[in-house]
Amino acid sequence: SLTGSPVTLKILQNWVPRVSHYFDKEHYTYVGHQIVIQESIEHFGAVVWPGALALSQYLESNQEQFNLKDKKVLEIGAGTGLLSIVACILGAHVTATDLPEVLENLSYNISRNTQNSNMHKPEVRKLVWGEGLSEDFPVSTYHYDFILATDVVYHHAALDPLLATMVYFCRPGTVLLWANKFRFSTDYEFLEKVSNVFNTTILAEFPESNVKLLKATVREN
Repeated sequence: SLTGSPVTLKILQNWVPRVSHYFDKEHYTYVGHQIVIQESIEHFGAVVWPGALALSQYLESNQEQFNLKDKKVLEIGAGTGLLSIVACILGAHVTATDLPEVLENLSYNISRNTQNSNMHKPEVRKLVWGEGLSEDFPVSTYHYDFILATDVVYHHAALDPLLATMVYFCRPGTVLLWANKFRFSTDYEFLEKVSNVFNTTILAEFPESNVKLLKATVREN
């Protein structure tokens, strides 16, 4: 079940829109760093969606509540890498994952924006939801403090594998932060499934963009 009274926020206009071409570079500012993101119109995952803006903004503004410094952070469906870059700036050990066809642009953006020697060097890896999890990320080796996911729920057929992936990576002590633009009935159905599996709190809502930000943790027996 969902608990908590969410705060109502706006997504801040902290980027400069550019004329759209095949590849577009968007300029963002988070945690005092200018971040330049290359987008591709070829893939859903290569565009910055509002959930990434919302969670990046929230993490910047709530560093005491969610301290990422030296924490192990996994982003699933990292897309352009904006959120993973923000997590790196905030001091996390980041693993950014997505589908194989998105990784080239993701790697480019992350390497370009995390060359500061003060940051932990991030890792970019392939992750197909629900596939090869125990082989590629064995429980004995991989444990994450935070799982980040933004706009991973939309009109697609991979919702069950997505939930299975969230369940696989969320161990006792892991915090899942999921921000999503709610467009379809399937989005709300997925939210209900997440609430049935995890202890779930709505942290914030961004009504102008229909984004909800949720925190989920494993239920203790």
